Amino acid sequence: MPDLELVATIIWAGTACFGLYLLFVWLSNGGLRQQVTRITVFPAGLIFAHPVLATTGLTFWLVFLFTRHVSYAWIGFGVLATSAMLGFVMLTRWLVGRGGRHARGAEQAFPAKIVATHGVVGLTTFALVLIAATLATHSHTG
Repeated sequence: MPDLELVATIIWAGTACFGLYLLFVWLSNGGLRQQVTRITVFPAGLIFAHPVLATTGLTFWLVFLFTRHVSYAWIGFGVLATSAMLGFVMLTRWLVGRGGRHARGAEQAFPAKIVATHGVVGLTTFALVLIAATLATHSHTG
C-alpha cells in the first residue's frame, strides 16, 4: 500500500523536525556544557543516539521505498523501535525532572507542547511503519 508508506515517511520526517528543534533547544541552553558538572539528567550519549538511530531507521525505510525489498522496511522499523525506546527513556527522565527539587538542566527549557507533539507524532510513525511493513510483507509473499 504505497499511500500508507508515503504517509508514514512524511510523518516520520515531521517527527524528525520536532526532534531537531528539541535538540537545538537542549544545545542552546547549555546541554553539552552541563555534562561536565552533571547538571543535566540527559547523558550526551542518550541525546545523540536517539536522533542518529531515528535517522538511520529512516534511511533504511527510504531504501525500502526505492528498492521494494521488504527486509529494509523491517530493519528500518527495528532501528526506529530502538530509537523510540531511547525516546521513552528521555521522556520519563524529563517528566520526573519537571518540577520541584528535581528541576535542573537544559531539558527544563523544552516546551511541553513540543515534547508532547514529538511523542504523539513519533508513536504515530511507529504504528504506521509497523502497519506498512506488515502490509508490504503480505503483498510481497501473497
